[in-house]
Amino acid sequence: MAPSDTSPNPGERETALALLRWYIEMGADEAIGAEAMNCFAPCPVGEASPATAPSVFAPPEHPQAARSVAASPPAALTESLGEAAQSARRLAASAATVEALAALVAGFEGCALKRTATNTVFADGNPVAPVMIIGEGPGADEDRIGRPFVGRAGQLLDRMLAAIGLDRSGVVITNVVYWRPPGNRTPTAAEIASCLPFVLRHIALVRPKVLVLAGGTAAGALLPQGQGITRLRGRWFDLAVPGLDRPVPTLPMFHPSFLLRTPERKREAWRDLLSLRARLDELLQKEAKK
Repeated sequence: MAPSDTSPNPGERETALALLRWYIEMGADEAIGAEAMNCFAPCPVGEASPATAPSVFAPPEHPQAARSVAASPPAALTESLGEAAQSARRLAASAATVEALAALVAGFEGCALKRTATNTVFADGNPVAPVMIIGEGPGADEDRIGRPFVGRAGQLLDRMLAAIGLDRSGVVITNVVYWRPPGNRTPTAAEIASCLPFVLRHIALVRPKVLVLAGGTAAGALLPQGQGITRLRGRWFDLAVPGLDRPVPTLPMFHPSFLLRTPERKREAWRDLLSLRARLDELLQKEAKK
């Protein structure tokens, strides 16, 4: 009897090679384990199939397979009665263009972080891009240069985008706060609340096809689920944004700085990137048919 053919089909092989290239770009240079595992081989008779541990090479679910969940920014932030937040809402509402919004943010004095920061870090990339990425806040390099995601985390983000055929000309990048928190600490709820009206107005002006929330702070500021990024990542949400007539498909992902600290989570990040690419392609194709 001829042995059964367990070689991967072309689609699986391409997915495997793409993931291998991703690992190499991320700095993985050795395998853990005495023997390489054949992810394509069938389980021996009598052994339980590892259904709870998906193959590294398994393609992401189709974007429509995972139900999008309707969401709005937490009321505790958007409806803050603080004077700074109220002032930010009035100013943000008056901005008719991204350039006008950037000027208003630069002149805003309602966030205490501005007093200790070197530069206002508003955004980078293409202001009319189909993908908008929102992170936590500027770090030391971003504060010095005045652009978001330019340090080690930004370099990793660039490689992540390149892995799915994107670069900064195809995305716009910002944060939930525009000034570096001292010591790179997590911004407080009050600091986020004072900047969030500008962030929401920025989304409304860009009108992105897809919104990516990089990290738990960004996800917590814009999604009311009350869950950590580990539970939120990889799930699609339909985010209602003031000023837009339809929700924005929104995908929480791990922050690149988190992936630098915990490289073992890069497999999940890779799946999220593939999901992002698939959803973006689907939306662009629908638009082209109109």
